[in-house]
Amino acid sequence: MKSFDSLSEREILALAISLEEEDARIFDDFAEGLKESYPAQAQQFAQLRLSEDTHRHRLLDLYRSRFGEHVPLIRREDVRGFVKRRPIWLVRPMGLNAARKAAELMELETKRFYEAAARKTTDVGTRQLLGDLAEEERHHAHAAEKMAQTELSERGGVGAAAAAVPLAGHPTGAGRTDGWLGLNAGAAICGGFCHA
Repeated sequence: MKSFDSLSEREILALAISLEEEDARIFDDFAEGLKESYPAQAQQFAQLRLSEDTHRHRLLDLYRSRFGEHVPLIRREDVRGFVKRRPIWLVRPMGLNAARKAAELMELETKRFYEAAARKTTDVGTRQLLGDLAEEERHHAHAAEKMAQTELSERGGVGAAAAAVPLAGHPTGAGRTDGWLGLNAGAAICGGFCHA
């Protein structure tokens, strides 16, 4: 396992590509898991997935122009400072509030990563792209935060209790684990990148 500070610009871009691929797959799983009970929110997750695909393509284009065709497989678990995520496919039934909170935390973590990566990068084009992606991830975090409001307005307020139900079998609350992420509610939510 390497520290973030020890990564080269090539490794940072490879990690960013991997993060976008993983996030896109997770959003796709959220969309699939919510489509019957929360179709509007499932569509929003599908749109977030498309956005993550666009980010990945932009990163791949930049990587290819700087480093060639081979992208080494560098995953979040290979670098200290990232939150471990519980696999989505293990979580059924899926609750809207837990998915929304997980998406918000994912996007915040990725935003912090891009901000830290941009500060570490010396290439102007790379720094610009990483800064732009950080801003886009911030917008995604806000979009995830607002999903519960959409659900409440669609159901005339009756969905509040349903939206607040965590994923089955995963307690929430201060000082306890928070949903499927396994985060302590009082702890930093995104490893070393939240404090960057």
